[in-house]
Amino acid sequence: MEEQQYKDTYQAINERRCVFEKTINSRRSACSKSVRFHLADREGISCKSASGNALCTELLMRMRSNARFALHMTHAEGQLPHAKEIRVQTGGLLGLQDLIHPELEDQQNVADIITTLDLALQRYDSLEQLPYDIIVQGIVKFEGRRKRTPKSDE
Repeated sequence: MEEQQYKDTYQAINERRCVFEKTINSRRSACSKSVRFHLADREGISCKSASGNALCTELLMRMRSNARFALHMTHAEGQLPHAKEIRVQTGGLLGLQDLIHPELEDQQNVADIITTLDLALQRYDSLEQLPYDIIVQGIVKFEGRRKRTPKSDE
């Protein structure tokens, strides 16, 4: 399947793309509102909740914006390069989870994105009031997969 044909088909069958698709596909996060599907040899994630998707979209935009300095970027509108996007999504969600469940600080995965977000909103009342300085600390300390070094044949 050609790449453009894949993208067109993906958009046609996935009416509400999960904005945290990268962290879910990397098996670092899960969400009770997400649904996995397969297209060609790839896996996609859609969201069952319009309101949840809107909330997650706003949270991700705020995390990107607040993490600009930490990511050494002057702007962070729209999707970031893959490694930085994974760092924002996974590290940001882990930082949010640490706020809500400090006892899970050593966890490397987020069990349920929407539940974590709902609990954060109960505690802080709105996305604007979340302590993004602490969430950004999660982004800073997050380390994705290390690059593989080629083995030498010596």
